[in-house]
Amino acid sequence: MAAAVPLPVMLLVAVAVMLVGAGAGAAGVRGGRRQQQQQLRMGFYDKSCPAAERIVGDYVRQHVRRVPTVAPALLRTHYHDCFVRGCDGSILLNSTAAGAAEKDAPPNLTLRGFDLIDRVKGLVEQACPGVVSCADVLALAARDAVAAIGGPSWRVPTGRRDGTVSTMQEAVRELPSPSMTFPQLVALFAGKGLDVRDLVWLSGAHTIGIAHCSSFADRLYSYPSAGNGTGTVPPLDAAYAANLRQRKCRMGGRDTTVEMDPGSFLTFDLGYYHTVLKHRALFRSDAALVTDPAARADIAGVVSSPPEVFFQVFARSMARLGAVQVKTGSQGEIRKHCAVVNS
Repeated sequence: MAAAVPLPVMLLVAVAVMLVGAGAGAAGVRGGRRQQQQQLRMGFYDKSCPAAERIVGDYVRQHVRRVPTVAPALLRTHYHDCFVRGCDGSILLNSTAAGAAEKDAPPNLTLRGFDLIDRVKGLVEQACPGVVSCADVLALAARDAVAAIGGPSWRVPTGRRDGTVSTMQEAVRELPSPSMTFPQLVALFAGKGLDVRDLVWLSGAHTIGIAHCSSFADRLYSYPSAGNGTGTVPPLDAAYAANLRQRKCRMGGRDTTVEMDPGSFLTFDLGYYHTVLKHRALFRSDAALVTDPAARADIAGVVSSPPEVFFQVFARSMARLGAVQVKTGSQGEIRKHCAVVNS
């Protein structure tokens, strides 16, 4: 009888296979993405602005120490940036008389961290005017913020250029919704060159997330088959739902927030996945992860492994996310101020 392979090894082998064969069903997306990635590289600013990454890291760590919630805020902003027009800093642009920008789309109204990115960019501009993109500042800041609260770090090749277009309509269309089904999520991620395991591991960022009651109220009060309008149906745990209705999300009350990983939402750990397996995921999109046998098996495997396994697979998926549809070379521009395009 063959010897059993330790679970962490199985997971890491699976991740390696995933990285080699990612996006096999979307060769065009993958090919273009690879071509753009080749123009990103570690140390892109070593000669043109050698202090850039240190400036970003020092400033972010200083602020995360004082206000730890900066970490999930920056991570979420980077994620939302990459899902609309790629990682090009378009999420940072303000609306103009010509139209509403991404940051004013309903899914982005609770984003935070714009002022911090503006301040970091200002410091970098003082050192090296017109060299470092806002897209790179955001990507580096998100990585450094997560690491500052004890989470994983990951490689962030730089060389991104800033986009000049930002529209609210695209954000509404391209961003994942809390009510999405598993097939819908898989299709959306595939369109970005990301696969099912990227979906599973990137969802783990919710370990440091919070949710507004309005974003999952349907699962508490008006979910199909919810009976008299005060009940809920699986997969949301009934006792947990009752507690939320009584203590946090009262019908007709103000739109309060709930920790997605109760008790440790500022600790980057496996708590979110335990919550999902206990049917206490707030979003339908999170609960949907366990409706797919392979995704459920991956989650069960990672929660029974050392935390370092989750850190490694999350870091790899974050590196892949950070390369989605990037602008490089002569594309886009290097914005002087992240909130406005250059004049």
